Amino acid sequence: MGYDFNLSQSFVHRTTSHEFYIKWTRIGNPDGPAVVFIHGTPWSSVVWHDVAASLASRYSIYLYDHAGFGSSPRPRRLTAEAAGEEAEEELKQKQKQVDLDGSLRLRAEASAALFKHWALKPAHVVAHDNGGLVALRLLLQHEVEFASLCLVDVVALGASGLPVFQLVADHEAVFAAIPPHLVDGLVRGYIKNATSQPMSTQLEDLLAAPWRAGATQGPDRFLNELVQAHHRDTSDLESEYHRVGSRAPTKIVWGADDAWIPVETAHRLQRTLHAAEVVVVDDAGHLIQYDQPSRLAVELALWLEDNSNK
Repeated sequence: MGYDFNLSQSFVHRTTSHEFYIKWTRIGNPDGPAVVFIHGTPWSSVVWHDVAASLASRYSIYLYDHAGFGSSPRPRRLTAEAAGEEAEEELKQKQKQVDLDGSLRLRAEASAALFKHWALKPAHVVAHDNGGLVALRLLLQHEVEFASLCLVDVVALGASGLPVFQLVADHEAVFAAIPPHLVDGLVRGYIKNATSQPMSTQLEDLLAAPWRAGATQGPDRFLNELVQAHHRDTSDLESEYHRVGSRAPTKIVWGADDAWIPVETAHRLQRTLHAAEVVVVDDAGHLIQYDQPSRLAVELALWLEDNSNK
């Protein structure tokens, strides 16, 4: 059965400094248990399409693009007048903080507002890349109830990252001056390194599309995300990680050949989060959704079935 993955629904979360416009959709069995998929950087909900389709006959599937990713416009800065009585200098500081959002606190806040808008019974949550950090903030800081949590090659520990993050952060003005077609080459090189199998040109085009000049996000947004990754901060949250396993049954799935986040991280996370299970998938890199889609679908189906009957 084919599904319409067009993110036809819209949700707006407004703070004193920014407006977050989120595109989302629901597919599948409307009477089934809810499953929410959370994407990371530099991806969008498109990375979940195949897996979501495989589960849709049994589950009610929710997909969304974070503001500034995929089809969701980048967060919009508010003027001092629109923000009310906020002092102008304080507003500028907040805007700068939100634009960087290295901790992903604001991204998690917007997601928490979206969950509240959906008014779901506790949903199963599946998160990838730094979507994992968003999911953990939802669970631990926003007290969103999960039926279960599955973390797939996630960003959740420490400030370490790829060397390119620091390179761009240390030379923002230089990279900002690079012509868009050259940034497109950087985007594609970055994306292609996320799979262990050779990436098809069709898939490369699909994943790079939002970051091209004139597209929804553009090359400057991509560079901003690399700077954000360099400033990632989980220090306020990691002391709470021991509560995760008791708050929601947790499974970790990891590509054995993940070149972005080594597989050892999966086992460290299991101990830290008190996760119930770790599955390491052979011949899979960071984008396990494309390297081993059938294996990932099976692991999710088994996990969801076990935790939907409790």
